[in-house]
Amino acid sequence: MPSLSPIRVSDAEAGPYAVAWGGGPGAAALWFTLVHAGAVGRLDPGGRVAIHPLDAPGCAPSLITPGPDGALWFTRAGDHRIGRIDDAGRATSFPLPTPEAGPFGIVTGPDGALWFTESRADRIGRITVEGEVEEFPLPLAGAFPSAIVAGPDGALWCTLNQAHALARVTVDGEVTVHPLPTEGAAPVGLTVGADGTLWCVEIGAGQIARMTLDGRATEFPLPDRDCRPHAIVAGPDGRCWFTEWATARIGAIDAAGRIEEFPLAEALPPDGAPAEPHGLAFDAEGTLHAALEIGLLARYRP
Repeated sequence: MPSLSPIRVSDAEAGPYAVAWGGGPGAAALWFTLVHAGAVGRLDPGGRVAIHPLDAPGCAPSLITPGPDGALWFTRAGDHRIGRIDDAGRATSFPLPTPEAGPFGIVTGPDGALWFTESRADRIGRITVEGEVEEFPLPLAGAFPSAIVAGPDGALWCTLNQAHALARVTVDGEVTVHPLPTEGAAPVGLTVGADGTLWCVEIGAGQIARMTLDGRATEFPLPDRDCRPHAIVAGPDGRCWFTEWATARIGAIDAAGRIEEFPLAEALPPDGAPAEPHGLAFDAEGTLHAALEIGLLARYRP
């Protein structure tokens, strides 16, 4: 079982939500969003924490990813903008053409631009590092696109939470929808596994799903189907690691569907507040970090 080391990065109301490893040459660090505080934080390899308030307290910074320009890029679901922050903490943001878009997932695409989901507008967006935005509509209404990744096939893939499916989006904006087998699956987190397939968590069904690039899906039920899995990331050990929001656990699944789970009890405060684990990221040394909305990052060392 890996060892757990909790790190206090904010108060319990700030809400660490997503984490990403990135930064410019020689300045890489773990970055995290404080969704309720309207801020972005940086945890450097030496353990120092810096919090960078954004220009709008209610901007709700959500998911964050390293950009092609050495900065970190993130979605601002509260004021419908895309944010950028550099190693020194200088932040800028860009408005979206569609009002009330609700940007959520974000990733660097194979074309050197940032791609993101617009959860409230049923669109996929693309933004260059200069801030030029394009939007591509999905063929479904009310699909609630969520997480997005760059696939090994040169396309973007995203989860469609309310359509219970994954979507493949080419860099030209052509969309193909691949339904999941389970009704009410409600996929959220998504990653590319070591086997070159897509792995997602089904928050509505308590399952992990694996989808091949031609849209064939296999589902693996979790031991507790009510655990509400939320985020997932591919690890250097060949497994995919995920958070269980309702049961305060970190899980891992291998290519054969074997599942191992680790409780977060050591990181919980004595008052019994729920841990609420969300985003995950590995650092350059292969250590896993999970964002807990109680103001902590949980660090796992294998």
